[in-house]
Amino acid sequence: MLSTSAGQAIRFRESDVRAMGRNAAGVRGIHLDGDDAVVAVDMVTPDTTLLAVAEKGYGKRTALDEYRLTGRGGKGIITMNVTDRVGRVVGVRMVREDDHVMLITDGGKVIRMPVHDISVIGRNTQGVRLIDVAEGEKVVGLACVAEKEVDEGGREPETPPDATSA
Repeated sequence: MLSTSAGQAIRFRESDVRAMGRNAAGVRGIHLDGDDAVVAVDMVTPDTTLLAVAEKGYGKRTALDEYRLTGRGGKGIITMNVTDRVGRVVGVRMVREDDHVMLITDGGKVIRMPVHDISVIGRNTQGVRLIDVAEGEKVVGLACVAEKEVDEGGREPETPPDATSA
């Protein structure tokens, strides 16, 4: 799957891209308009959703069954509704329910959040606010956190006992 800063995405089979030498120009994956640019490429894997994050702190997850399989080189379909309010898409990742992600701004703000806290909504939507950004500040990076959260002693934090059991 290829995703662009203008909120488009295209899903095609890896086998549609033939092997070439390192000096080859390659093949077109997605047709880009104007100042659009590819911001992410990812392999579709089972039990994942597509997380898209925009520069003004908005983001959302979308179920992969909303992305039909097409041929490469097309214009793609809307993955996030890009407006002045949300800004352009800065990152797209395949995420699992138990993953954590980090968002980074150009002002030096970094937050970590569990993926399960991010809403799963349709493709043609703007998303929900994930991080507050100051006037003129933008989200510039999205990263999946591979390791589990641990305390200073290297242990996973204890899960609080369920209030209903006793």
